[in-house]
Amino acid sequence: MWTKPWTMKEGFLIGGGLIFAGLMLQLSVGPVVWEAFAWPTNGIVLAGFLAIIIGMFLLRKRVYAFRFIGTYQAAIPTLMYAVAMTIIMGLTRQRAGGVSPEMAVDGTWLNNMLTFWPFVLVYVYMAVILGMVVLQSLLTIRRSPFTIHYSLLSHLGLFLTMAAATLGNADMQRLKMITGIGQPEWRALTQEGAIREMPMAIELRQFIMETYDDGSPKRFASKIQILTESGKNIETTVDVNKPVEVEGWKIYQYGYDTQMGAMSQTSILEFVRDPWLPLVYTGIYMMLGGAVCMFVFGGRKKGL
Repeated sequence: MWTKPWTMKEGFLIGGGLIFAGLMLQLSVGPVVWEAFAWPTNGIVLAGFLAIIIGMFLLRKRVYAFRFIGTYQAAIPTLMYAVAMTIIMGLTRQRAGGVSPEMAVDGTWLNNMLTFWPFVLVYVYMAVILGMVVLQSLLTIRRSPFTIHYSLLSHLGLFLTMAAATLGNADMQRLKMITGIGQPEWRALTQEGAIREMPMAIELRQFIMETYDDGSPKRFASKIQILTESGKNIETTVDVNKPVEVEGWKIYQYGYDTQMGAMSQTSILEFVRDPWLPLVYTGIYMMLGGAVCMFVFGGRKKGL
């Protein structure tokens, strides 16, 4: 054990060590507070993270541990840990907000995996591995252009998706606005219940509801008028799964006065703003492009 060259045994031990360290952090400092990484902090953290990866890559010939990080012996165990915890995340009901150490007995840590230190550390380590692989691919791109190109595209896309989705989580805003017919409203409520003035006013013109034969809602939507600070006057209809995008905000139909039903005079709208989402989509498209290139060029190379 720990004799060079390292194998997947050492890879599993490193991953296990990260999980143990995460548990110690969870018990000592509590869950990860993503709100502390709001812009510009997340931008600074990303720049520092990239600098660390580049530094490790440059020192890989001197430090064997750094060289090991870029191998499949390190990647496969880390991926298995990440998949296992992601499955746990999918099988447990997730909720917003952190949990205190004394709540670990009833398993509530697992109900908020995004703030669970072992989960976060494993994914950070996986991002480091991806970064090392991407840099290695950049060095060898001239020797094997087709293979490295789509491999680089896939790995870089995954790295971008993970980094943007994680660090951008702190900048995502989700608010709710209660609108009434003939009553312009410009105030919305944050998830913590604080009142926030929006850069637009919305007036409900008509609430629409379609029902099934048994009276249960089939569709509900709102005809609204939007007046922005920039002077735009927009009349549109907002459905549950058909949001309207106005000046960086996506407006969703969220709820209504359930006691009044189809006669509701109020409508609840949800405002969502995620400035990092384009980067997440870019990473996803890069992964899809890498997969397509692998299928096309890989098949041609093998004569399939």
